[in-house]
Amino acid sequence: MDRKSLLTEKKRIVIKVGTSTITYSETGNINLNKLEKFVRILINLRNQGKEVIVVSSGAVGVGRKALGLKHRPATEAEKQACAAVGQARLMMIYEKLFNEYSQLTAQVLLTKESILNEECKKKAHQTFNELLRMNVVPIVNENDVISVDELAYGNFGDNDTLAAYVARLVEADLLILMSDIDGLYTDDPRQNSDARFIHTVKEIDDHFERMAKGSSTECGTGGMATKITAGKMVTEAGTDMVIANGENIYLINDIMAGKKVGTLFLSHKHGQDAGDEYSPKRAEYRRKAKIEKKTQKSIK
Repeated sequence: MDRKSLLTEKKRIVIKVGTSTITYSETGNINLNKLEKFVRILINLRNQGKEVIVVSSGAVGVGRKALGLKHRPATEAEKQACAAVGQARLMMIYEKLFNEYSQLTAQVLLTKESILNEECKKKAHQTFNELLRMNVVPIVNENDVISVDELAYGNFGDNDTLAAYVARLVEADLLILMSDIDGLYTDDPRQNSDARFIHTVKEIDDHFERMAKGSSTECGTGGMATKITAGKMVTEAGTDMVIANGENIYLINDIMAGKKVGTLFLSHKHGQDAGDEYSPKRAEYRRKAKIEKKTQKSIK
């Protein structure tokens, strides 16, 4: 499997940015410098003829800061109020940045009903396709203001899951989850120095699901477990997925160039021609580095 040819040929891409990616961890305020870079990357993808859809976290956090709350929303009503304020402010920032490049955007607020109800799903699919045909960049978030945890549909719970539903709805070629982690490890690298990074996952099975850990930041609601669940959803539907660290937003360019960054989860149709790829064990890597160092010395 040629990673470069696989990723460079993607045409319809859903990119999810987490709260930790677009806000300052110290204050919770929007990181305008990084958000501006993100928009510029999206514009460049559009210039290459690619279709992009953004699933953006941050509305509740932005609303919380605007309202002067010192704590995370403790009740559903508080969360919905923060979302109502934050969605408007976040979209205003996005529109201002995109307008600098004369790029139209559209705010799309979804509930789980709009994805699972067949009639609503049909209308949502139709709307996305028309927006993309008109060269508009849809910016998606869950409609927290009216979303309820009802028996018929429930809510998304986190934006990793929302992004997966959107990717399936629009039949995306690729889903990119930009978060606060580099990708998938065999264990928590902060606690286990022998944890190995996984570059490529052929198929998400029970083995990989057991590797999933909880959320590692105070800001976000989704940890590795939600990303693995999102990965299962999209890879079964024929969409490849990459998890990468949003600390460096330019990694999106590296991903699209086919460079070995983040963890690539292959869809069923592509996983048949590939295998799982792990980084070397740390001890093996050290031995290899020593050998190479000795070889270089002997050549000199």
